[in-house]
Amino acid sequence: MTVARDIMTSDVTCARESDTVLDAAGTLARLGVGALPVCGEDNRLKGMLTDRDIVVKVLAEGKEPRAVHVGELAQGEAVTIGADDDVEDVLRTMSEHRVRRLPVIDGHDLVGVVAQADVARAMPHLAAGELVEALSYD
Repeated sequence: MTVARDIMTSDVTCARESDTVLDAAGTLARLGVGALPVCGEDNRLKGMLTDRDIVVKVLAEGKEPRAVHVGELAQGEAVTIGADDDVEDVLRTMSEHRVRRLPVIDGHDLVGVVAQADVARAMPHLAAGELVEALSYD
């Protein structure tokens, strides 16, 4: 049985709630990724920050990226999956919540992220195609 831990990317960098959006954008660019988990000072997951969040919630609204903190954008509870949850649960959770990246939790610790690309590499083409279709916006 394939579980989230088997397909996740485990080398994960968190943005801190206290980081500025400009700092987080630099981290996204340096790592070549489109999203970062947001962790509090207690190292607990607080949400996810995407490059789209920065564009839509900061730049498009004319806000100064040096003045906005990441914690202001990480609103609501993050959708997560357990490290030992079956890959079918990963697919179902991503589809139901229409998320392309899913933080992986072991207890209260962030241990990785499963991205749509990770699923595509690990699953049969049909399952990967169904996920892409479910995540595609109308």
